[in-house]
Amino acid sequence: MTPEALLDGIVNGQAMAQRRAMAKAITLLESSRADHRAQGDELLTALLPHTGRSFRLGLSGVPGVGKSTFIEALGLHLIALGHRVAVLTIDPSSSVSGGSILGDKTRMEQLSMDERAFIRPSPSGGTLGGVAEKTREALLVCEAAGYDVVIVETVGVGQSETAVAAMTDCFVLLQLPNAGDDLQAIKKGVMEIADLVVINKADIDADAATRARAMITSALRLLGQHGRPEHAAHDTTHWHPTVLQLSALKAQGIDDFWHELQRFQQLQTRNGELAARRQRQARAWMWERIDAGLKQRFRAHPDVRAALDDTTHRVLEGQLPASTAARQLLALFH
Repeated sequence: MTPEALLDGIVNGQAMAQRRAMAKAITLLESSRADHRAQGDELLTALLPHTGRSFRLGLSGVPGVGKSTFIEALGLHLIALGHRVAVLTIDPSSSVSGGSILGDKTRMEQLSMDERAFIRPSPSGGTLGGVAEKTREALLVCEAAGYDVVIVETVGVGQSETAVAAMTDCFVLLQLPNAGDDLQAIKKGVMEIADLVVINKADIDADAATRARAMITSALRLLGQHGRPEHAAHDTTHWHPTVLQLSALKAQGIDDFWHELQRFQQLQTRNGELAARRQRQARAWMWERIDAGLKQRFRAHPDVRAALDDTTHRVLEGQLPASTAARQLLALFH
């Protein structure tokens, strides 16, 4: 399909025709072929006026915390309220085979069968942070198709939390009530970027969930005082990260979670932070693509390719400092 036909199918298509157009568009955007990349750029530019009207929710947590169960419970709840929900999930690619299982649709059986939901699993492809390289572009496709809530679920390991927070309006971190070492559950770097922390599986051990909620609430308060002094607790014009406990499996607490998200959206819209956040993300996305494009051109440069193997060998053999080798190769690129 041409970019024009894909655009029409995404914006004006109905039911299955729209879903097919969305799937083909995302596949086109994920392609590394130069001609597909050019078509994808044309499509994205045409889609842009139809985007920006959804609520972008980022979700992360360690494997086993119940992310898929939580997303399905939340998605079904939102659909019942009249929303259209898109879910972009990223599965880790194998470092050996390069493949991914992409099993999220099987874990969200009810949600995946509902025509008001769109679930797209993508391989991380070895991308730093576990967030698929084209996730931001897929997000724009979903927005243009009229999905007003877009959920991005990450691998939940390494730097994925930072990556997903950099492309969404609200970042939610899922935690377990009994995570073993209490300090392991309160990692400063992750807590600093979390807008909401959810203690899932609270039905298993209510006391442990309550203790975890109190502990994380205290940690967030301390981080707010020392990490963001402008967001002091008495300042009601800014959002202060909160902690909830729920059971996704039993769909308990999902309604409270959505109300908290709505409160977040209203406050961040009113104080201008939501618009400012999206502008920062757009700027960061542009520079990220520039960095990736420069790296790709650097590797493809004929002089660099001719010298790369020999230079790498000399570095590995201890004959040439890595910093000197880098400067020499960059000089060839220029």
